[in-house]
Amino acid sequence: MNPTPLPDPVPAGRACHGDTCVTCSDEAVAVTVVRLLDDGFAVVDTAAGQEEISVALVSARVGDTVLVHASEAIAIVKE
Repeated sequence: MNPTPLPDPVPAGRACHGDTCVTCSDEAVAVTVVRLLDDGFAVVDTAAGQEEISVALVSARVGDTVLVHASEAIAIVKE
């Protein structure tokens, strides 16, 4: 992980390193999509139960594992 936080926005050519968000240091959480909703939302299974998140940034399908940060799916986990 970078010892010094990167500026916001992160300049082109700077890469993220480690398991945390460069903006706020939170970690993304892997969850499973159980139902797709209208307008780019989905219901997912989490350790705390089911939650509604945005999947507007990814092409998620039911059964996919996605990484979620701040209630936004940011990547699909490829197995």
